[in-house]
Amino acid sequence: MGYQLSANRKSLEGGTNPDRHEQFEFINKQSAKFLKRGCPVLSVDAKKKELIGNFKQNGKVWRPQGKPELVKVYDFIDKNLGKATPYGVYDVKQYLGWVNVGIDHDTAEFAVESLRRWYEHLGKGLYPKSKEIFITADGGGSNSSRSRLWKYCLQEFANETGLTIHVSHFPPGTSKWNKIEHRLFNHISMNWKGQPLVSMEMIINLIGNTTSQTGLKVYAMEDTNTYPTKRKIADGEMKKLNILPNNIVRKWNYAIKPREKK
Repeated sequence: MGYQLSANRKSLEGGTNPDRHEQFEFINKQSAKFLKRGCPVLSVDAKKKELIGNFKQNGKVWRPQGKPELVKVYDFIDKNLGKATPYGVYDVKQYLGWVNVGIDHDTAEFAVESLRRWYEHLGKGLYPKSKEIFITADGGGSNSSRSRLWKYCLQEFANETGLTIHVSHFPPGTSKWNKIEHRLFNHISMNWKGQPLVSMEMIINLIGNTTSQTGLKVYAMEDTNTYPTKRKIADGEMKKLNILPNNIVRKWNYAIKPREKK
């Protein structure tokens, strides 16, 4: 009768934002411009949280026949081990990934600390003469376009480094086009498929050993800092930010310049 067993297929994205096409064009042009000038173009995002411990991990690995990896039946969090939150920074020009693996909340403060660590360990050496950075990020989450804390912490980062930070956010519902998703995170997921993430050390090693046929190299480190939630930035603090909205889709594009020291 023309019927068959069928699974759901993700294909419906919802309504299209009227600024979507213009924003994609702007991101493409900005990326090309900064790459030509030798400035870093970074794609950033947080990967989904992972339970640390002997829990089931999707995927299959080669093992002796009849001897599967035995894991816990229930995915109840181990209070001693907790969860790992990998925040990634992907360098488009260098085909290089940096992952800051936190053990606390995924906040804007954590996101910017991940950028700070990338700059200290890799960015300064790779781009010693660059005074600007171009960042592409999702529109929501810890690096939300509406997050006051994200912009406040970026201002602190700009002040510390002397860098002008240009940011462009992807329109709602288009996070899959963020390069970090298919150039870094998917390779990490493939590398640890079917392997229980029994410790933070194992997570760091698996991320750090991630490669691809096209030459991807990844660095990772643990972040043991705590990042409290619900941190508020007052109106007065926001007015002090040296932030310059771009004339093209102002809500998603802006630059944050270092404040002059008094």
